[in-house]
Amino acid sequence: MSKITVLVALYNAEKYLHKCLDSLVGQTLQDIQIVCINDCSTDSSRSIVEEYTSKDKRFVLINLDKNQGQAVARNKGLEVSDGEYITMLDSDDWFEPDSLEKAYFAAKNGDADCALFRLMQYYDEDGRVEVYHNRTDKVCFTGEDAFRLSLDWSLHGLYIVKADIHKAYPYDTSCRLYSDDNTTRLHYLHSRKVVLSDGCYCYRKHPESMTNSCSILRFDYMDANLSMKNTLIAEGRNGGISNIEEVLDFYENHRWLNVVGAYWYYWQHKSSFSDEERFEVERRIAAMLHTIETKRIAPSLKYKLGYYPFRSYEIFRFVENFYFRLRILLKR
Repeated sequence: MSKITVLVALYNAEKYLHKCLDSLVGQTLQDIQIVCINDCSTDSSRSIVEEYTSKDKRFVLINLDKNQGQAVARNKGLEVSDGEYITMLDSDDWFEPDSLEKAYFAAKNGDADCALFRLMQYYDEDGRVEVYHNRTDKVCFTGEDAFRLSLDWSLHGLYIVKADIHKAYPYDTSCRLYSDDNTTRLHYLHSRKVVLSDGCYCYRKHPESMTNSCSILRFDYMDANLSMKNTLIAEGRNGGISNIEEVLDFYENHRWLNVVGAYWYYWQHKSSFSDEERFEVERRIAAMLHTIETKRIAPSLKYKLGYYPFRSYEIFRFVENFYFRLRILLKR
């Protein structure tokens, strides 16, 4: 058994892959397993990983015969993982040399099921580097506290977690993008204790990233949020969350803000989508309106201009268009 298994899902990642994999080879914690899942890349990603597997027995390469997305790919890697703890590293990101060692010993010394990395954000377009600041001063949490903080990402989602928890709650595959975030929340919820570590995860933000590009897949975020709500309801029924109604009220407000945000993004970038894509985006937003529980939306939000959860898409669209134009006029 390795101390940590690192899951690296990759798709056409040749531009950044060497840096990612070199950061794993150079870890001060040597007792690791590195599982690379090639999600049917069409570039040289597979051959790059094969170079590493030929030299380093810690590498395992899995090749998928069709592209299925990061969550599915990571779950394939999860099936062969042998680490005491499991983490993931995106193929365009990297770890500092002592990141895994610091996270592992933070978890072990703190008798914790989960240890978060310190998150650094690197912006390719202008060279900026920013620290992601969790919106809490605490460094140690109960699992439920960490779970609640993750609902609006007051606590980020990059960490190592005990293998038995990860295997009990594999990545949510309900959407191509974003739904794997829901798995983070379940890992926190089912951990006895969650701690912060000084191990550093270096996250690359670049324009060609799927989550940063102008793509219809961005609207998967709404579906991922709905999937999370359904999971919360199921966990509440099983007694896994205390004060479940309070949690659902909080999350429904967060989810509603994301629906409004999705329409704002669409309104700003409408010209970038084809007629077919515009029809699909509007259909999805209209359908999402009917999933919002109006009674759970706080009056301070509900009666704010632009934030009433109308069921009718035509009324919603009219109000939002007016609100967005007004926002722009007031900023001039």
